[in-house]
Amino acid sequence: MAKTESFGDRVSAARQAVLDKAAAVTAAKPEKTDREEARQARLAEKDAKASSRPQTRKARLRMSRIDPWSVMKTAFLLAIAFGIVTWVAVFIIWSAIGAAGVFDNINSTVQEVLGTPTAEPFRVENYINTGKVMGFTTLLACADVLIITALATLGSFLYNIAATLLGGLEVTLASED
Repeated sequence: MAKTESFGDRVSAARQAVLDKAAAVTAAKPEKTDREEARQARLAEKDAKASSRPQTRKARLRMSRIDPWSVMKTAFLLAIAFGIVTWVAVFIIWSAIGAAGVFDNINSTVQEVLGTPTAEPFRVENYINTGKVMGFTTLLACADVLIITALATLGSFLYNIAATLLGGLEVTLASED
């Protein structure tokens, strides 16, 4: 019966063959001269000093053109987010003002100033109510979306013209290893 060689035996044999070949190659090299050894020692010292402090890599980049289509899409999305935040903020503030009783105080103050208790009572809610305020806020938010998108796109065109003449913005990026 023939004995089969296991995978571990084959790995060990291959490892030993590589080690033998490496020993033969290093034995065949001529010895280094004193000058070469001194140079290697200096390089080793320099590397030891350099490794004690972090290395900083720097890259200088120049932004010479901005794609207006990309700016328009990004500005549009950010303006929509800004409009939604504005709408929610106005709703929360308006609700807080109503819950604090500000409108009741305004109604009683106007009633006292006018001095007509027999007439129909003054109510500020008839003139300024939640529907009107939120409608006006929606209109302003939509106008802001259009204005911000248009201004950002126009700004990218103007930057491209200026960058063509002046070379663009130069940015230095640094990375510590």
